[in-house]
Amino acid sequence: MLIQTLKSLFHRDLKKLRDEISLYRQEENMWIIENCISNSAGNLCLHLIGNLQTYIGAEIGKTGYIRDRAAEFSLKDIPRSILLDKIDDTIAVVTKALDLLSEDQLEEIYPILVFEEKTTTAYFLVHLTTHLTYHLGQINYHRRLLDQY
Repeated sequence: MLIQTLKSLFHRDLKKLRDEISLYRQEENMWIIENCISNSAGNLCLHLIGNLQTYIGAEIGKTGYIRDRAAEFSLKDIPRSILLDKIDDTIAVVTKALDLLSEDQLEEIYPILVFEEKTTTAYFLVHLTTHLTYHLGQINYHRRLLDQY
């Protein structure tokens, strides 16, 4: 049951990420950093993709993805079409990886120590959903504030 819930939430929110990136009237506005806003929507999008491709795709789905976390925040002016393709790929990777999980595996310790203490796979996957929605909210706010130029 939890696996289906997680698949549904990741799918819903990654589609919303896709919508948010698509809603920028001017593509270059995705990359604006202004005043106290330290991360652009484009960089937050890259960060979410890298995060999910790493912790779900590479670790659970065994995709071989290798993360460059620094690039997630340093790259600029990636075309919207590329971001949208990366989001679509992430949706497919997350879905396929979660299809590989059993309910019993959710109770196992997640294989990578991410926090100070070990967590179950279920706990970590729930954390990843909240991480996605946190940054999705930032992207929505960024768009509404800075896509007016």
